[in-house]
Amino acid sequence: MSLVERDEHLTFLTGLLVEAVEGKGRIAVVSGPAATGKSALLDEFAERAHEAGALPLTAIGATEETHLPLGVMGQLLLGAPLAAERRAAVRGLLAAGEDGRRTAAQELTALLLELAERQPLALVVDDVQHADDDSLACLSYLTRRLRSSGIMAVFGRAGRPTTRAVEFLLELLRRPNHHNLVLPLLTPGAVGQLTAERLGGPAGERLAAACHRVSGGNPLLVNSLLDGHLAAVRAATAVEGELTVGDSYGQAVLDLLRRGDPGLLPLAQGVAVLGASGAVDRLLGLDGAKVARGLRELEASGVLTTGGFRHEVARSAVLLDVEAERRAELHKRAAALLHAGGAAAAAIAEHLLAAGPVEEPWVVPVLEEAATLALAEGRVGSAVEYLRLACRVCEDGPRLARIRTALVRAEWRINPSAPTPHLAELTDALHRGHLRPSDGLVLAKALLWHGRFEDARDVLTELQLESELHDPETAAELRTTRPWLRCWYAPFLDYVPEAEEPPRSRALPSTAVSWRLEAATALDSVLSQGPSEQVVAEAERILRSSRLDEMGMDTVESALLALTYGDRAGRAAPWCDGLIEEAISRQSPGRRARLATIRAEISIRQGDLPGAELHARQALEIVPAGSWGVAVGALLASLLTALTAMGRYDEAADQLNLPVPEAMLQSRYGLHYLQARGQYELSSGHLDAALSDFLACGDLMGRWGLDVPGLVAWRGDAAEAMIQLGDQDEARRLLEEQLGMSGPAAPRAWGMAMRQLAATYELRQRPALLRKSADILQEAGDRYELARALSDLARAYHDLGELRRARLTARRAWTLATKCQAQPLTRLLGAKFDWNGAEPTLQEPGAADGILSDAERRVAELAAHGYTNREIAKRLYVTVSTVEQHLTRAYRKLHVTSRADLPTAMASLVRTG
Repeated sequence: MSLVERDEHLTFLTGLLVEAVEGKGRIAVVSGPAATGKSALLDEFAERAHEAGALPLTAIGATEETHLPLGVMGQLLLGAPLAAERRAAVRGLLAAGEDGRRTAAQELTALLLELAERQPLALVVDDVQHADDDSLACLSYLTRRLRSSGIMAVFGRAGRPTTRAVEFLLELLRRPNHHNLVLPLLTPGAVGQLTAERLGGPAGERLAAACHRVSGGNPLLVNSLLDGHLAAVRAATAVEGELTVGDSYGQAVLDLLRRGDPGLLPLAQGVAVLGASGAVDRLLGLDGAKVARGLRELEASGVLTTGGFRHEVARSAVLLDVEAERRAELHKRAAALLHAGGAAAAAIAEHLLAAGPVEEPWVVPVLEEAATLALAEGRVGSAVEYLRLACRVCEDGPRLARIRTALVRAEWRINPSAPTPHLAELTDALHRGHLRPSDGLVLAKALLWHGRFEDARDVLTELQLESELHDPETAAELRTTRPWLRCWYAPFLDYVPEAEEPPRSRALPSTAVSWRLEAATALDSVLSQGPSEQVVAEAERILRSSRLDEMGMDTVESALLALTYGDRAGRAAPWCDGLIEEAISRQSPGRRARLATIRAEISIRQGDLPGAELHARQALEIVPAGSWGVAVGALLASLLTALTAMGRYDEAADQLNLPVPEAMLQSRYGLHYLQARGQYELSSGHLDAALSDFLACGDLMGRWGLDVPGLVAWRGDAAEAMIQLGDQDEARRLLEEQLGMSGPAAPRAWGMAMRQLAATYELRQRPALLRKSADILQEAGDRYELARALSDLARAYHDLGELRRARLTARRAWTLATKCQAQPLTRLLGAKFDWNGAEPTLQEPGAADGILSDAERRVAELAAHGYTNREIAKRLYVTVSTVEQHLTRAYRKLHVTSRADLPTAMASLVRTG
């Protein structure tokens, strides 16, 4: 160990040695906290004594040799340069029995004095507190006689000495030639010197403060920290500018504790269990004054700082060093101690987890409270652990059922399949009459998720909800469950009765329940009546009102889907993104996966096919397909739709081959799956199968009272299949129905139907419908459907012989399709306009297009299509004045003088086919 900041002490000892060499015997006691460099200092002193011409004789006391008679004296004398005859005599004296030991001690001491007459002696005894009694008696006899000798005696001590050693040290204090040196912990400057030596200048300077803070300046701990950090640097796991505190530091702390007084290790263990030094005396059942003295020693050694360990690695190492049974017992005592003192439930619960089952009346309420707070703070994993332990120790049937229901909800946040083992236990609690009706509804929802529809029906039937006088909580759950069931599992709506409205005198439901009811009602309104600005505003108000955990996942899903199915995907996206970030920060992977599923659907409706694939695959990575229950239908639907539109048919087929629950078709999720499968079949040329899926979807939606295009626009899909099958009349009838059900409140479904309807009209009538469709879809924000409308429009222009308009429109369609990665659409455009599937170079060499800015180009293109300045301003979200300025510059650059010349001028920028 490097002797940093010990030069002053070494110089002082060397000075005493000089006096001893001159015949003035000296005594020095070197003490200090454990591992502060005492042994290294004594070793260095022995080296210097040898260099100065003195004979160094050294010994080390040890707890294992405390009862070995004359053990320390034997180390001193057997290290001396004695003739063989004298050495044999010394061995005989050391082996003397108890009766002859006093005489032996006197002779051994006389031998040391005799040696000092021939050559100055430097006697160095480290850890003298562990020396045996007989050796201490000899050393005491010697120190009384070395004042006029050439002997320098240096004793090192640390920790609490034995009773005999205390007497010896007190006796030394009375000697006039005695000197006492106390080694302090290293200063920040000294630690900085060590870090600079070990790590190099710049790195050492950056980490010096952290190293001193964690080590307290204890040399052993400083070097262990530097060893661990250097190992991390070599392993490339160190973070730039941060001190890596490794296992070597924890082991050094344990080593330090074992070196010190035996009573210090239990104290450190108590602090490790409690996490703080307060109340350690009560935890261990020890005298408060002794504990306080021991804690001061631990702080003086650099292990503790005010309140606890300097680093969690040290605390963990000390905890792991405690035998498991002893550790559990300490945690049990700590929990009881904290509960009696009115500590926070979370702190008590952590000790209960470490202790295992504790059968005390206060345990279950504490665990319940701790779980509630943990969920509110986003510590879902901790909440689950608390509730699991509460289930193990709770013996009250109804209370156990309530706790298990809370556990199901908590585990659901992590993985929807995790609560499955509890469903049978909750069902059994229902049969025993231990399950509250409100908790029974939670059980039914979980069974529905997993496709166990018969079990869910039995639960709802056994609850006998219709025959009971509903308590406020159950009534509130019933009012929330009915609209929720209509939107998710409509066939089960008949099993949940209408709940009576609460009288004014009855307590109102909680805010969370009210939000859930409002969100479910908003979604129910969108799916049964279509969207309205009032409902959309209500959904956004709910999302704006609170955090994810305060609202609950049902509330979040309902509000987000109300926006999504209400043709407001662009407004739903930022809300969903923010909630996903919150789910990540709150350790709720299950919720994150469910939100990613909604985000995938939103991306589909925005025409962001790669984004839909990304979010869907992320959801599947978090929760495997087999754990999704019937909800896998919506997730696979988004992925199927995206892959099909991108032309990745083999990958889409792989998704279709995944097994899905048969019960899925009795849920909303099944509607999306039928539509996505039908679209794949349509793209693959299986027209009858596609039409069958679309019509089956429509039949279910009609029976469930959810037949709105915003949910699934099945009429348009069925019409596309019918057109290809040659049934134009029926296709037109379905599309006109969809147009009648959509309108401006549902622009996406409206624009899609108008595009599809154009295919049923004569060629000359199509452009008007397709231009209108493109306008509506651009406003709706669906890039893929807009690209399809523009592609149809470009082909209509082409077939009508309006080649310049066709090419200009095709370019816009191709650009959008490329951004969406819709390969079938780009290939179709390439083949139609002879682009060979590659992006066309739309600019002739030297054409003026290179000098048009993007803004000027957009304005000029729209003007060429016949839009007025006011219409262009509205579409591009700019002022009419800005449009006029862009057009003026475009006219000048294109060398035209009027709007009528724009189509020809813009077409001149496009290659001729």
